Parts: sequence; C-alpha cells; structure tokens
Amino acid sequence: MRLAVFGDIVGRSGRLALIERLPGLKRGLKLDFVVANAENAAGGFGVTARICEELLAAGVDVLTTGNHAFDQRDDIDIYDREARLLRPVNFPRSNPGRGAGLYPAQNGEDVLVIHAQGQRGMPPIDDPFAAVDAALENFALGREASAIIVDFHAEATSEKNGMGCHLDGRTSLVVGTHTHVPTADDRILPGGTAFITDLGMCGDYDSVIGMEKTEPLTRFITKIPSGRMTPAAGEATICGVVVETDDRSGLAVSIAPVRIGGVLKERKP
Repeated sequence: MRLAVFGDIVGRSGRLALIERLPGLKRGLKLDFVVANAENAAGGFGVTARICEELLAAGVDVLTTGNHAFDQRDDIDIYDREARLLRPVNFPRSNPGRGAGLYPAQNGEDVLVIHAQGQRGMPPIDDPFAAVDAALENFALGREASAIIVDFHAEATSEKNGMGCHLDGRTSLVVGTHTHVPTADDRILPGGTAFITDLGMCGDYDSVIGMEKTEPLTRFITKIPSGRMTPAAGEATICGVVVETDDRSGLAVSIAPVRIGGVLKERKP
C-alpha cells in the first residue's frame, strides 16, 4: 500500500496549494490513502466545516488537527458530524469527536489512523503514550488493520522520537507535526515502522513558521503583541512523506519526503 501524510496546512496559501496539487499527486504517486493535518487551515487557527469539506473533496482521506483543533468555535460540531476529522485521542473524553478511526483505502484495505498530542511545551493533556496504546488495543497491524498511521502533534523532538521508538513494529508510520519545519531524519526504524520527527507544513516558508513576519518579529523583539498573527500569503511549499508498506505485514518498506513548490528545495519520491 502507498500512503501519504502531509504536514500542517497553514492558511489559504497552504490550502489552495494542496487542493490544487493533490489529485495529480494521487495519480502520479499511485497513492492508496492520504492524511493531512488541518489544524492551522482556517486563518492559521483551527479548521472550519467548509475547509474540511474542500480538503476531503480534493482527495484527503483523513484530516488530523492538534492544539488548535477547537479554535473555530462556530464550527465545533463538525467533529461529531465528520468521522474523517480527528482531534487528539488524549483530549478529554467529553470533547466532541474522536481521536482514532478505521478507514477504507483506495485499494479496499482498512487503515487505522490515530492522532495524539504531546505533553512537553504544550497545554496540559493526558499521557499520549497510554492513549495511543489504548487505541491500538484491538488492532494488530496486518490483521485488523492493513496499515496504521500515527500523527503525533508535539513540540519536543525528543518526545516525538520517543513515540516512534515506542510504536516501532506496531504501526506502519509515525509522523510528527506541529513545528512546521521538515526534518531530515525520515527513516525506517529497526522494527519496521517508518518515522519522521516533523513533516513540515503546507504553507509559505517566506514567513515565521507560516505566519506573516511582522507580528512574530514584533513580539520577539518588544515582547508586546501589536496585532493578530496572520498566515503568509505567498507561494506555499507542500511538505509530507510517502510510505510504501508490505502487503502482508503492514510494516514500511520505504519512506521518502515530499516537498513541492515555494522556496524550499524540491523533493519527490
């Protein structure tokens, strides 16, 4: 099976880039299943029902989020209505929505997607390691699920690396999201799980991690907010990975980064 996961979609530039390119990428790369992180898709903060619908219509199979999941308060009910939109599994159980789900892939197989949020440098939250273990309890890779993808939305590289090691051999792929900068450590871990510390973002890199430069710089230099953060509007780079799995075991046989458009050096599988 061929899987793709794309990093945090930031604002209109990131949305339009992925929506425009994804149908061609799915055909050209023969992708069976696509996940994208949409927590910054609506003006940099959260996701709306309309944006969710547009991304799913473009060919994304599952959308993950993160610490900005519920920033768009008027559209919070979308998490109960749309099973393909996930919030972190270790959010309070009383929250709308779900943090994991089993979904059909293009080739007819079933893919389990689990979404968790880290604890280091993030708002207080339940143990993500225990939460992911609980989500995996009834799903063995290669049996109940042909592939298993984990999006770990976390600040600390050590915590993301730790999650990869913790799940090695039990999932097809563990990806880190949240920090918006693609890392160069894409690899297959000893137990057969593909891993990357951070996918990067789908957004304009002529920015401060996707935001127009003026306000972040003002806050860094003066420590005084002068206005609202707004997403940069230049040409976006689409960042993610493509993973191929073994049909029998569900473990990874290859992982390759994807970077298309914008100012970053292009990488294609």
